[in-house]
Amino acid sequence: MADHPPGCGRTEDRFRVDDRKARAGLPAHLSRGLSWEHSLWPGFQQRTRIHEGRYFRASREKILRISPDIPTTPKGRFQIRLAALCLITAAALAQDANTLDPAYATLTKAFDALRARDYDAAISFFEKAASLAPNRADIRKNLAYTLLKTGDSEAARERFGEAMRLDPADLHLALEYAFLCYEATDNAPARKAEARRIFDRIRTAPDPELSATAATAFGNIDAPLAAGIARWRLALTTSPPTFSGLYELAQLAEQRDELDLAADSYRRAFQVLPERKSILLELARAEKARGNPEGAMAALLAASRGGETRAAELAKEQLPARYPYVYEFRKALDLDPGNNALHRELAYLLLAMSEKNTSEKNPALREFKDIVERSPADYMSAVQLGLLYLADNQVALATQILRNVMANADQATANRARMALKLPPLLEERRPDDANPDPRVLAERSYQAGFFKDAKRYYLAALEQNPSDASIALKLGWTNNLLHDDATALHWFDIARHSSDHAISTEASRAYENLRPGFALVRTTLWIYPLFSSRWNDLFGYGQIKTELNLKKSPVHPYVSIRFVGDARRSTGGVSPQNLSESAFILGGGVATRYWRGAMAWFEAGTTVSYLNGSRSPDYRGGVSYGKTVGASLAAEHGGWFVETLADSVFVSRFDNDLLNYSQNRVGYTSSLGPLKIQTFWNNNLTFDAKKQYWANFAETGPGVRFHPPGTPPSLAITLGAVRGAYLRNEGNPHRPNFIDFRAGIWYAFTK
Repeated sequence: MADHPPGCGRTEDRFRVDDRKARAGLPAHLSRGLSWEHSLWPGFQQRTRIHEGRYFRASREKILRISPDIPTTPKGRFQIRLAALCLITAAALAQDANTLDPAYATLTKAFDALRARDYDAAISFFEKAASLAPNRADIRKNLAYTLLKTGDSEAARERFGEAMRLDPADLHLALEYAFLCYEATDNAPARKAEARRIFDRIRTAPDPELSATAATAFGNIDAPLAAGIARWRLALTTSPPTFSGLYELAQLAEQRDELDLAADSYRRAFQVLPERKSILLELARAEKARGNPEGAMAALLAASRGGETRAAELAKEQLPARYPYVYEFRKALDLDPGNNALHRELAYLLLAMSEKNTSEKNPALREFKDIVERSPADYMSAVQLGLLYLADNQVALATQILRNVMANADQATANRARMALKLPPLLEERRPDDANPDPRVLAERSYQAGFFKDAKRYYLAALEQNPSDASIALKLGWTNNLLHDDATALHWFDIARHSSDHAISTEASRAYENLRPGFALVRTTLWIYPLFSSRWNDLFGYGQIKTELNLKKSPVHPYVSIRFVGDARRSTGGVSPQNLSESAFILGGGVATRYWRGAMAWFEAGTTVSYLNGSRSPDYRGGVSYGKTVGASLAAEHGGWFVETLADSVFVSRFDNDLLNYSQNRVGYTSSLGPLKIQTFWNNNLTFDAKKQYWANFAETGPGVRFHPPGTPPSLAITLGAVRGAYLRNEGNPHRPNFIDFRAGIWYAFTK
């Protein structure tokens, strides 16, 4: 084509596409359909022809028809004015091309660089143009062809993939991408599977040439895969399974999109050779492809703890930013039961949870017991198990375990056992190579053994030797966090999050953001609680956003807030309609105390603004709140009984200076259905007030259920319930003295 840049024609610059097709066993004639004529250039030149050619051509024809004496006539003057107008319009459109197309100027530079065969500059300009016009597939296609010109087939493949996702109807583009996927060496099974899927799709296309090419490619790929799968299945059936046989079968099955077979074969191959942790990465890829995110998470978590260093690094890069849940550790251990590092981390996690919830101590004890039974030489875990038995008053069991550690473990661990039994430690015999021990090594040993105070001291000494080591700062953050000194931990996380090492900065930033709200001078809390009630046949909405000043040395802290109280129905209707809610925003400021054993007090003053009619009125409210949960909460790992009490006493000026009192009590059981945590309970609620108004005096009882959907924020909970209630005062009550109410509500809150 005349508009092609030099070196980008139909035949002379195919970027070695024919060679790739020959290696895939495909005919070379497809090259006639994959040249630059399908790229950006024709559309790019078309804009110039539309803006310049059409109007300049019309102007030129008009001017050629005008003689020198025509302007003396009205018709001649009109023609000259029309021609001038066309010239001005064409010039304006040509000048305004940059405005119409933000990538116009950059693409001009890219094609100029191509004409000069300056491919590096062309690539740079095409990338800039792609960022200016992110929805244009043709720019990415041109960029991909230019990358192929330089031999960077991997980057070209990625750009072809982006272009194909933007323009899936371009089958020429899809074929180019499929060829490059077939030749890929990174994640080869997944890439080849993608190539096979594309060839399978295009072989039914209406274009006979493209469909024939795709059909040939599909046959050349699919037939050997099917034969290989059948051969390895037969071999594994007639002889004992081997790692190489299972692994080869998994690779072939993944390439042929038989993902269930691929995942099963990868899993069996790993069971044969559990030291090969890299297999777990391929299992995670297969599980993700077949829509099993929990299976993928289990494989990545198992690969990230212990074993091959490179596999662990790659697995950590694919894990989510959050810390794994307990049930995810369980699934990973089901996959890799011999992973002692993973098992030990779960046990220490449960131990840390037990410090906040006493119901979790037994799970931690069971985990350490299981570790010691599986690995009797893990004396660090044995010491921790002995300490847990001592805390549980099982002195005989603790003594037996700790004396075994004293007899068989290294001197440092044995002394820990002696200290647990209140025996004097033995002096360690210093070896020549221990004359100047590395404080970081001592810190790591202490940290792994759970002696965090010693670890902190050694880490500080190590940091004095190497003040710029951000990994030590990160370790100090975690150590102080485990010692419940979150203020100091926040300081070290802040230092570590500025590290140039991406892994260290990411981990430290996540920890810093989790701790920061508790120490921030200003913090904001939002909670919402939509609730449906069949008793009123109405949807109610409650919420508050509150920004408070966190004064560390003060027993109270000031805050400003906006509350919302409203409903969909607005009133009861009838002859004497009653409002069902305040239907207002409440803007206020106040002070609140810190929590003490579950109780706190607060008071605020503000203004109520109705969202129905805009009316305003002063609002004063305050009170005391108390909350307590005993037993297995919704966040507990294991099920069990629980008792929950929530009580509030609130003064509200808008309700005739009334004092409202609420007591909500639940007794129930926490259980699990896979990752879904469910609480079933019985409600016993009481509400009464000082003014003795009928609507504020009632008691109710009935069953309920509360659950936390998997994959949602930890603070979200859905509650369903049914209660039978009775009014305690019926003076002025227009309703029956008894009622039945079905309720459904969603609670969500977060703090920044």
